Amino acid sequence: MKSFTAVIYKEENMYVAKCPEVGTISQGNSLEEALNNLKEATELYLEEFPFKGNGRPVMTVFEVATHAKAKKALRSRAYKNPV
Repeated sequence: MKSFTAVIYKEENMYVAKCPEVGTISQGNSLEEALNNLKEATELYLEEFPFKGNGRPVMTVFEVATHAKAKKALRSRAYKNPV
């Protein structure tokens, strides 16, 4: 038996579960259902495509500006029309 990572988030009225090591994705009406569905999807996938990876993915958090498009557009205009 092998352990994998599950990333679960809520999307509208469903929970979406992803396994970053394998690339499988599933969903469910609850966290438990989404995780169980992800386990099943991953088991089925691994029957056809055995896991050859080593180690775990690096997971981190990062921030982005909420007005990133506006800032990028302003920088773009500044390059086209230097003062």
